[in-house]
Order: sequence, then C-alpha cells, then structure tokens
Amino acid sequence: MSTNDTNNNAEARANRSLLLTVLIILAVVAVVAVIGFCFMNKPAEYVEGQVEGTTVRISGKLPGRVIEFFAHEGDTVHAGDTLVRIHSSVAEAQLTQALAMQDVARQQNRKVDAGTRKQIVQGAYDLWQQAKAAASITKKTYDRMERLYNEGVITEQKRDEAKAAYDAAVAGENAAKSQYDLAVAGAQSEDKQSAAAMVEAATGNVDQVQALLDDAFLTSPCDGVIDQVYPQPGELVMLGAPIMSVLKSDDRYIVFNVREELLNDLTMGKKIRVMVPALGKKEIDAEIFYIRDMGSYATWRATKTTGSWDSRTFEIKARPTEKVENLRPGMSIVYNK
Repeated sequence: MSTNDTNNNAEARANRSLLLTVLIILAVVAVVAVIGFCFMNKPAEYVEGQVEGTTVRISGKLPGRVIEFFAHEGDTVHAGDTLVRIHSSVAEAQLTQALAMQDVARQQNRKVDAGTRKQIVQGAYDLWQQAKAAASITKKTYDRMERLYNEGVITEQKRDEAKAAYDAAVAGENAAKSQYDLAVAGAQSEDKQSAAAMVEAATGNVDQVQALLDDAFLTSPCDGVIDQVYPQPGELVMLGAPIMSVLKSDDRYIVFNVREELLNDLTMGKKIRVMVPALGKKEIDAEIFYIRDMGSYATWRATKTTGSWDSRTFEIKARPTEKVENLRPGMSIVYNK
C-alpha cells in the first residue's frame, strides 16, 4: 500500500469520527430540548398596576384674593381644619349695603305697625265730635220746625229747609266718624303684609351675602394630606376655582388593566394577592370591587388574518382588605396570575 492510500484512509477515518461526534452532540441537544420542553414550567404571567387614592378638591363660592394659607403641601389635616382665607372687598361692600336695606325695611315695617300718629287720631276725633254736635243742634231745630209747621205757624218750605240741614249734619257726622275709625285702625292689612315682605326680602339678601363671606375661610371636608396647592398667596381666584386638593387618608385602592382573556379569573368580589415592590416586595390581599371596559381605544388588535382575534382591555380596581402602612398613591403593584 502506498503512502497516499494510507493518508487517505486516515483522513476518512478522522472525518467519520468528526461526523459521528457532531451527530452525537446534535442528538444530545435534541434530547435535552425535548426533555426541557416537556418538563419546563409555564412562565408566570404578571399584571402590573399602581396604587391610587381619592382626592378632594377644595373650592368655594367667594371670588377674591388669597390672603393666607393655614396648611401646605404634605401637611396632615383633619376634617374641619381651616385651610385658607380668601378676602373679597366687593362682598363686604355688598354686605354693608344689604344690612342698610334691611334696617330701612325694618324701620318702615315698624312705622306701619305703629299705625296713625296720635295727633291725627285726636284731630279726627275732634272733627267727629263737632259733626256730632252739629247734628244734635240741627235735629232740635228740625223738631221745633216740625211742631211749628203742624201748628200752622211756618210754611212747609221752612220745615223742609230745617229737614235738609238736619240730614246734611247727620251725613257729616257719619263721614267724620268714618275718618276717625280709619285713623284708629291705621294702615290696611295689605300695607302691613307688604312691609313685612320687604323685611323678609332684605333679610334674604343679607343671608345670601353672608353665605358668600362664610366661604372666606375654607375648611377640610375630610382627614387626609394636602396633595397640591394651586394658587400663591395674593393671587385672585374665581368662583368655584380649586384652591388645593386633599388626599383622603382612609381611601387606597389598586388599579390595573388586563386583557379580557384574564377576566375569567378576575371577578367581582374575588380576593387576590398582590406584591408591592416599594414596600420590600410585601404581599397584601385585596378584593375586586370594580370592573369596566376601557373602550375601543384600548383594544388589542390581532396581527394575523386568521387564527387570532381582537381583545378588549378592562380596568380592574381592588381595595386592600386591611390597612397597609405607608401604602401611597403612585406605588407599583404586581399581580401574579
């Protein structure tokens, strides 16, 4: 055998050994892959969300200038604590005007209730008495003329003139009596009701302006922490403009968004366990109290023409079953399905 044949046989054996080695390695990799695929665990499916809280905005009915803040961002406040003072010179001027109008209405009402002045009543009484005396004299004259007429001493005309004078005196007496009664009675009932109504209207104006000025000092409606202050001292604020916001201390909940495929395991009232990374990966229990479709804008669109479908996104809210110390809005939460 030649040297060339020997070299060729050695090279062929080396190639076969290398090929066998490669085949063995591929077989081992394939076996490991199959074993791993069969026995590996399905990766955990995480849903991430965050902690939220209820924020109450503080605003009032009084437009004016911010004078002083009694609480600042980060301060803990309680229900009823005074937070800010607003000054309005216009409202104070309106209150002064309303009080003056109320005083005028009350004075007018007292005048109506007091009735007619005593001097006027006395004058009406005197006129009535004069008319009454005149009627008495003319009656005596008429009676005398009637007797004389019956005796034939005077003519019928004289008797009639005496009768006319007597009738006129009686009418004058009645008129004077009516004037006296009117003076004693004073104003009509309609006038009294009108005066009383004017007092009520003026009082209503005072109460309305006073209600505005009551909002000069705004108080906290709940316990919480001052989350944000909007204007600076000295700035003007309009009617209903928010002055600051208070984050309620007793209201924390978790919000996360999931695709609709996960809703089968996330139902109303279900208790879930979530992890809070900011609290040293602390796990807490929470109960689902809110599920809502987020609309078409949050739909996951299918990328395949077949074999897939669009999936909508739902917002889930859950409230911790127990109070968690240092749990603050904005913290991330992780839910391991």
